[in-house]
Amino acid sequence: MTSPPVAALVGEALTRYPEPVRARLLEIREVIFTVAAGTEGVGALTETLKWGEPAYLTEASGSGTTIRIGTTKTAPRDCAVLFNRTSLIGTLRTRFAEDFAFEDNRALIVPVAGPLPHEPLAFCIRAALTYHRRASGPYRR
Repeated sequence: MTSPPVAALVGEALTRYPEPVRARLLEIREVIFTVAAGTEGVGALTETLKWGEPAYLTEASGSGTTIRIGTTKTAPRDCAVLFNRTSLIGTLRTRFAEDFAFEDNRALIVPVAGPLPHEPLAFCIRAALTYHRRASGPYRR
């Protein structure tokens, strides 16, 4: 799948990041749209800004929690995938400790250098995009 053109406000926000970070954020954006398109019940995403960062919402279906992408104060040279206050990070930290670093209960850190950990990242994004429609219980890989 090819993601839709970057929304104007999002494109402007992305210009504030150094080129290597911006390039990786665009890769993560592509994974978000690809996972959304391939996951039943998610529907179209809304791309907007939240707190000045690119944000992806499941407004049409209400299936998931907001995903934001950017950086964090503790990892300004790497990318962060941030989730609204949920139990996701705790669960994902347990499953993907070897794939990502994590910051508190809000972000998984994706290194700018090296190959994108596509499959673990896709799992994490799918979990966020379906967060509200799943019954409580373990996430399945």
